[in-house]
Amino acid sequence: MLNDTSPTAPPVAPTARAKSSGGGLGRYVLVRFLLIIPTVFILVTLVFFLMRVVGNPITAAVGGRLTPAQLQERLHAAGYDRPIIVQYGEYLGQLLRGDFGTTLTDHRKISDILLSYGGATIELVFYALIVALVIGIPLGMLAAYLRDRWPDVILRVFAIFTYATPVFFAGLLLKLVFSVWLGWLPLGGRASTRVELALGGIPNPTGIYLIDALRTGNSTIIIDVLSHAVMPALALGLITGGIFLRLVRTNVIGTLGADYVDAARSRGVSELRLVRKHALKPALIPIITVMGLQIAMLLGGSVLTETTFGWRGLGFELQQYLSARDFVAVQGIVALLAVIVAVTNFIVDIIAAFIDPRVRY
Repeated sequence: MLNDTSPTAPPVAPTARAKSSGGGLGRYVLVRFLLIIPTVFILVTLVFFLMRVVGNPITAAVGGRLTPAQLQERLHAAGYDRPIIVQYGEYLGQLLRGDFGTTLTDHRKISDILLSYGGATIELVFYALIVALVIGIPLGMLAAYLRDRWPDVILRVFAIFTYATPVFFAGLLLKLVFSVWLGWLPLGGRASTRVELALGGIPNPTGIYLIDALRTGNSTIIIDVLSHAVMPALALGLITGGIFLRLVRTNVIGTLGADYVDAARSRGVSELRLVRKHALKPALIPIITVMGLQIAMLLGGSVLTETTFGWRGLGFELQQYLSARDFVAVQGIVALLAVIVAVTNFIVDIIAAFIDPRVRY
């Protein structure tokens, strides 16, 4: 009894809570990490069997150009005449060894394609995410601050317009206005030919042009790289920017109605300060939570964006292999993108858990 009322007793409870909180976070991280395995397994399994629905890859790619005997020989050499469950088991074994397969058309390893073009796609997704955050957060706050006034209505219509517009249409529209009519920005590609040659000559290039351009220290090269990135980043980032705008607006409005905000308002805190200081951080938590899903959407959208602007990334290569009906390459790249999405979602979940402890339980 004495210990319960002793001045030395209270520290016991916070210590226990701290251990419980740390254990909860550790358990949450472990569970989320382990969930990557079934997620990737289900995704690659779906990709494998969906690709087999259209037939075997060799028949799809070159079936019409070979005699039946030659086709059968190619199928036997590649092992596609075996039971599908045996092929599936072999495919999983290859994935466990980090082997995503070899393309049929140009006989390149999928892992080499990732190293060559993965940096371009990551760079484009990064630019698009910056555009989405720059557009979505401030405009969402503004819409919430001016709720039900005409600027709010315009911003809501703008958000619907951005995420309802197909990315390829937005890309073509941007090219028509800023390249063809105004001549302000380059029509496509990641850089001009002269700059690409210069970047190819630096030691150990990363494949991410902005980093390589910064390494050269040449402002002309940096401006050239950034000018080529403006329109692809806008076309891809506007979709997610519109979603962020609506999310921020809704959450800021909800937070502005909370009791603690009413208490601050009663003390004379201005509405603008309430939005900036009290409502913004809680409103950003859902943004971080859905960011993993949005990155997956950006990776999907990068296929059309890269094709529209001739941006040589994984999406551009995927479209090329689809045109060539090289389904081994398509299967490998899609499986690889599935792994990237699963790992990205894991990282986003961990960041969200650090910011908002409620998501750990």
